[in-house]
Amino acid sequence: MIYITGDTHGSIDIRKLNMKNFPEQKQMTKNDYVIIAGDFGVIWDNSKEQTNWLKWLESRNFTTLFICGNHENFDLINEFPVIEWNGGKVHQVNASIYHLMRGQIFTIENQKIFTFGGAESIDKGHRQEFKSWWRQEIPTQEEFNEGIKNLQKHNMNVDIVLTHTAPTQTIISHLDKEKINDPTCKMLDEFEQLINYKHWYHGHFHTDKTIDKFTAIYNKIKCLGL
Repeated sequence: MIYITGDTHGSIDIRKLNMKNFPEQKQMTKNDYVIIAGDFGVIWDNSKEQTNWLKWLESRNFTTLFICGNHENFDLINEFPVIEWNGGKVHQVNASIYHLMRGQIFTIENQKIFTFGGAESIDKGHRQEFKSWWRQEIPTQEEFNEGIKNLQKHNMNVDIVLTHTAPTQTIISHLDKEKINDPTCKMLDEFEQLINYKHWYHGHFHTDKTIDKFTAIYNKIKCLGL
């Protein structure tokens, strides 16, 4: 099974994945997956608390996957080894936690999932670079090009698009317009025009809402296919 949920923000919201809030995991194994739609936030400062939460996730009855959001320590994430996993590139954090890198396509349980994390922090003026904010939150042109190259290998067809923020029109119509002037959104606008997809999931907006083929996810833990 594959489940998708929204931002965990390190220890702030990670308890949504405990047994009380997510009892489905009782029947799961490491061959089942929970994907976090950005702002994972657990890899933050190499503290004892971080280590304990990573061990806690590793002890769960599922494999944890995440894309990057904007509130991530990209320097620390980039220290983990890059490997090929289920058709795309990941940072392997440990035996059952993987960062799904930008512009990749993963085949998981016969679902093709295109990943493109990142977003601009609207609160970056109140943050400190290299301590609570990193420029790598905005995807690069090289990462965008990597996404196009990988999509072309699949004839621009995937089942799921997974991002942190959303394309411009989706934000204008249904979400927080304060987050609209984001270079990431312009990249997602281009992807939306090019990709044939069944559904698009994203985090970032701290709401649970589905409009047509787009789902903003935060507290809910949604099973794909149900």
